[in-house]
Amino acid sequence: MDPGKDNTDDVTRETPASVLGELDEVAARGQEELAGLDPELADAVGFTHFDTTSSQDNVVTVLMSRDDMHQLASQTLVRIKSREDKRAYLGVVIKGPFSEPDAVPPQSTMAIGVVVQGKKVRYTFDYHGRADIEILGEESRGAIVPPRYRPRPKSPVYLLGEDESRNVLGVLGDLRLGQVVGYENMEARIESRDKAVLPRHTGIVGTTGSGKSTTVASMIHKFQKAGIATIVFDVEGEYTHLDQPAEQKVMLEALARLGIKPEGVKDLQIHRLVGRETQSHKEPYDFTLAFSSLSPHAVGEILELSDPQLLRFLGAFDIAKLLLRDFRIFPSTESEEKEALEVDELTTGYPKMTLQHVLDVVNAYLHVLTKPSSGSAKKKKDDDEPDLGPTLDLYSDFRRDPSRVLQRVHAQKSSHEISWRALAVRLHRLRRLGVFDVTGTGRPKYGEMLKPGRVSVIDLSDTDSPQLNNLVIADLLRGLHEEQERRYREAAADNTSVTPALIVIEEAHEFLSSERVKQMPVLFEQVARIARRGRKRWLGLVFVTQLPQHLPNEVLGLLNNFIIHKITDSTVLSRMQGTIGSIDESLWNRVPRLAPGQALASFSSFSRPLMLAIDPAPCKRLLVD
Repeated sequence: MDPGKDNTDDVTRETPASVLGELDEVAARGQEELAGLDPELADAVGFTHFDTTSSQDNVVTVLMSRDDMHQLASQTLVRIKSREDKRAYLGVVIKGPFSEPDAVPPQSTMAIGVVVQGKKVRYTFDYHGRADIEILGEESRGAIVPPRYRPRPKSPVYLLGEDESRNVLGVLGDLRLGQVVGYENMEARIESRDKAVLPRHTGIVGTTGSGKSTTVASMIHKFQKAGIATIVFDVEGEYTHLDQPAEQKVMLEALARLGIKPEGVKDLQIHRLVGRETQSHKEPYDFTLAFSSLSPHAVGEILELSDPQLLRFLGAFDIAKLLLRDFRIFPSTESEEKEALEVDELTTGYPKMTLQHVLDVVNAYLHVLTKPSSGSAKKKKDDDEPDLGPTLDLYSDFRRDPSRVLQRVHAQKSSHEISWRALAVRLHRLRRLGVFDVTGTGRPKYGEMLKPGRVSVIDLSDTDSPQLNNLVIADLLRGLHEEQERRYREAAADNTSVTPALIVIEEAHEFLSSERVKQMPVLFEQVARIARRGRKRWLGLVFVTQLPQHLPNEVLGLLNNFIIHKITDSTVLSRMQGTIGSIDESLWNRVPRLAPGQALASFSSFSRPLMLAIDPAPCKRLLVD
């Protein structure tokens, strides 16, 4: 043989096909004899291999015959019986099975030659399969405990039946998510009334076109059938037609393959901010925001006030509180006096205060700061007296006595007219939105939203303002949380159960991006408080985003469940991988290649993350650009 050239033909001539064929027959007879000696081994689909220097903790390599390779698909569950030390382990296929030639290394010249020269060489090697198995746990007295050892080499490997696999994976429940990849008939399900699952908050992420919105629509439909109250903050109007059956051809074909009938949700209500349009064909319920329900600190953050502007805004807010008392607006009774003492301005505003009340105080400050100079008007002798002229225009209840307003303002010395003017511009811009305390328009009906099986879509597609969207979301989150708290206390007193509720926030990165969390610590703390308390009160949050890299670790830390669609950005994947530690690397490697509708799902009820084909949505979703 010449080491400098391809010796494939020489090798095949030196090893006659008849000899190699005899070796294969001997190996086959050996397997048959082994199975005959020990009937238990007849059901084995493979055997554990020896460890090497590249072996990893908690992962073993399994070898199998060519005929058994089809049984060990990706994510298949197996039982490994380490008969040498009488231990049993449960594992899952995380890599493979891969095909390797018998008797020679796959990269050898001989193995490569018989494949490349397939037309010229009649003989080819028989082959076997190799797969990597991750050990899920050791079986001990009917329970699965963390493994302390590894299975010994040559330990037989057995397939788990689908019924047993469902129990091990924890995919039992009344609410179906989709089909588990790697199994013919296994459905991934969760228990809709298990407080340890849905209220623990969920993140749905993926690039545009990966299937996030279809997943959301499918889940909303199933939540409604399970009697869960669902509230959707819809920033693009995608979910305003959920009461109609699906119409898209691709969706209808997918539904037909699963035997699912197209149908809309049965109880849909559309909510629209006053003065805005909606894409829904249904009559919407118009609602207005109450300035008194918004924390002044959160308002300052959402309006992106500078530190001097925020200082003056809080000062004007405090003066407005004193004037509300002076004018007997609030508090006016003994019970209201007690309520005033319990107001927490980090979570809510001041009762009965309107935006116009604060604006009038700001205008009064500007009136005092821009009073006529000594050259154009007679200067007052006593600078401690309030400046009453020229006329101060007021538009709230304070117009009954402008002098009282000026006295309060004058008692609190202030300067920096430019800063006050900048604040006034921002507050006037907020007032021109026309969404606060609108006469004749009601507040959101939180009790109606939290009815069993009710789907409430908050259509924000016509706001064209992330700031306004954030104001709406912050206000409604607080209101829904307070209503659910009240219902939970009543249910506890009556020894009944509270209606489960889920809040879906689309484009969550616009509401709680890393930059916004730094700028809006008070708002984030409100959301975090709602998230923590909501878990106990059956109020779950679902964050949907195509830009998970913009969500800070503080937000991701609130989530226990994930549905991850296709993500191609390696930087985003690395960050997600560092945040969600329960997903093994082999599953992460598949995320960039997922087809639309496929997703990597990790739920608190699953024993391990699973690759799923998410069910299509039977209800209609508007396709928006």
